[in-house]
Amino acid sequence: MAAGTTDLAEGRFMHDLAGRLFPICRSLTGDGVRETLSILSEHLPGLSVHEVPSGTAAFDWSVPDEWNIRGAYLDGPDGERVLDFVDSNIHVVGYSEPVDAHLTLAELQRHLHSDPELPEAIPYVTSYYNRTWGLCLSHAQRESLSDGTYHAVIDSTLAPGSLTYAELVLPGQSTDEVFISTYVCHPSLANNELSGPVVATALAQWLAAQPDRHYTYRFVFVPESIGALTYASRNLDHLRSHVVAGFNLTCIGDEGHHSYLASRMGNLAIDRIARRVLAGRDNAVEYSYLDRGSDERTYCAPGIDLPLVSLMRTKYGAYREYHTSLDDLSVITPVGLQGGLDLVRDCVEALESGVYYRATVLGEPQLGRRGLYHAMHARTVADEVLLRTHVLAYADGQHSIDDLVELLSVPAPDLLALVDELVAHGLLVPGPLRKES
Repeated sequence: MAAGTTDLAEGRFMHDLAGRLFPICRSLTGDGVRETLSILSEHLPGLSVHEVPSGTAAFDWSVPDEWNIRGAYLDGPDGERVLDFVDSNIHVVGYSEPVDAHLTLAELQRHLHSDPELPEAIPYVTSYYNRTWGLCLSHAQRESLSDGTYHAVIDSTLAPGSLTYAELVLPGQSTDEVFISTYVCHPSLANNELSGPVVATALAQWLAAQPDRHYTYRFVFVPESIGALTYASRNLDHLRSHVVAGFNLTCIGDEGHHSYLASRMGNLAIDRIARRVLAGRDNAVEYSYLDRGSDERTYCAPGIDLPLVSLMRTKYGAYREYHTSLDDLSVITPVGLQGGLDLVRDCVEALESGVYYRATVLGEPQLGRRGLYHAMHARTVADEVLLRTHVLAYADGQHSIDDLVELLSVPAPDLLALVDELVAHGLLVPGPLRKES
């Protein structure tokens, strides 16, 4: 496949796209998600949008009512405007019920949210499954509030509607699929929300321009958690039958660490690819599946078991601005976004170029009648025979030459010579990564 660009043209495109999407108030459901997907569709021909009615079962969950908001504000005792949704859509707790109430400061405090550890930041707070309302503000501002009566208004609706998601399929030579998921459900948060969709968009554009894709690529843009549950529940049989590798893209636009969070099993082919790609980057960080917190929770869950890893720059929850108003467009940069895109693209190219061998016989083959006991490169017969059996033992269509080099600690030229010999004798067949049997 063609190599990616080395300048920052893609990085600037992604940052500009994030800037256009930043003001939109997104949530699990609602018009903000639809507007976001509509803008992405301008850059992704063939993106299809799906609506799933409220109440639809999604494994052990169900699609919630749809939430939309037109505005909100809080006026103080002197009539001054304390906060306004127009200034920041993070001022309102996500999924707040409508309210128009006059409250004392003591009554109001039960509905206010701030973070004393980041007194200058507005925290991002949600209450998706517990009917309530709330307003968010900086802790410094909260502590400056004086006694008196406040007027709180949230102009929102929360009623049966639908959950919206989108998908794009780029067919390849094979019906085996690479699954790429990212989320579109947070309001004005740059790294935690928008970096994933804009990197996925740029990756899809690059892949669409490649004439020699082996795999089919399936991109999904879903609300986090409930969206992944909904998508997986509606497409489970297809995903389990076709997906050979997958990536969850999140927090992938800053200039911090390149990070990878392993699959639940931790030793799949896609884990090994991600580890090798990250090994070539400075300050790379690997996380266990025990550190999960995004949609890998669904895609790797028992019974779903997609071979999927999460790719990030600085991991969610590991940077100061996370889930606050400080996660603005200054946190993501063209350089950071380009680095995130290059990380995913390098994994895709390793996947596309990888050769995986399968044994052609069941059990250990009879090597003697094939004359495969001769010495090679000054190894003893016993060493050479053992190495052949090791290669055959891992010829399951899930281990590439790079995997075997690492596993067996054998120089690549020696291993390739031995593999070529086994292929010539009809004991191995090369091919792309395939579904585990």
